[in-house]
Parts: sequence; C-alpha cells; structure tokens
Amino acid sequence: MGLVDIASGAFLLVFLAEFGDKSQLVCMTLAARHRALPVLAGAIVAFALLNLIAVSLGAVAAAWLPHWFVLAVVAVLFLWFGVQAFLNSDDDDEEANSVSLKSLVLSSFLLIFMAEFGDKTQLAVAGLGSAREPVAVWVGATLALVATTLIGVLSGRALMRYISLQWLHRASGVLFIGFGLFALYEFISIVEIA
Repeated sequence: MGLVDIASGAFLLVFLAEFGDKSQLVCMTLAARHRALPVLAGAIVAFALLNLIAVSLGAVAAAWLPHWFVLAVVAVLFLWFGVQAFLNSDDDDEEANSVSLKSLVLSSFLLIFMAEFGDKTQLAVAGLGSAREPVAVWVGATLALVATTLIGVLSGRALMRYISLQWLHRASGVLFIGFGLFALYEFISIVEIA
C-alpha cells in the first residue's frame, strides 16, 4: 500500500467519522458568533497536535508490541467504533457554549483539543499509525479534520438542512467496520503463518 493510498484511506475514514461530530459543531458555533479565520486557525493547530500525539503513540506501540497483537487491537477498536457509529447515529450533538476567553484562537484550540482528546477518531488514528506509515496517516487524518472544520466554519448550520447526520454516522460506521475486518483478516493471516 503506497503512501498516497494510506493518506487517502485515513482522510476518508476521519472525514466521514468527524463530519457532523462535536468538533465540527463547536467550530460552526464559534464561527457563527466570531470571525472565521481565528476559529479555523485554532482548530487546525489543535487537530495537527492531536493527530501527532496519536500517530506517535501508535508508532511506539508498533515498535514495542508484536505485530499480531497490534493488528488484533486495531481490529477490535475499529469494529467497536463501527458498531458505536451505528448505535449512536440517531443521537443529536449538543451545541457548544459561548466562549469567554479573550483570544479566539486559544479558545478554539482549547475547545477542540479537550473535546477530541481520547476521542474515537484520535484512537483510530493511533491504530492506523501503528499499522501503517505514521506520517501518511498524520497527513491524511489532519487534512480530513481541516476539511471538516473548513466546511463547518464556512457553511454554518445551513448545511445541516441538506445532509443527514444520521447517514454520515452510518457511512463512517461502515468504513470503521471495513477497516476492522481488513485488520482482522491481516491478523488471521499472521496467526495462520505462525
């Protein structure tokens, strides 16, 4: 699998999983009340840092743990996130509260960083980073989060009248399950060889 394929896969997975998620709604809400550029800047820095942490942890885990074990954990996590996406596809995300900090960039950064730290997408990025080229995963995942944030900032709440969040959550569930089944297939292949 080439670097572009890895980055594209990470992009698609993260884009579908995060579209309409709480981080995008936080950015939509902030941009509806404040200037868009500082909101976007704070969110991009937060996502880049979160993904760097995720792929670094994934790469360290891959270096220290047996490959079969990493694949088994990745498969279970992806399958779990896929099932959760289907189960939670009917839930509505709550709107973010108004921001009281003076610096809008810092406010956006802190809100996104705290909302997404340890989230399913960050864990998925860590899993991908343990099984694939970490830099390609980081680039794809970060570009996906930038894209969802940009869409949220530019479109605001009007977008939600045209795109069903339920459908997007289900599509991300299918993608998570697909990645989980692929990791499970690789795990079974390694175990059979050994």
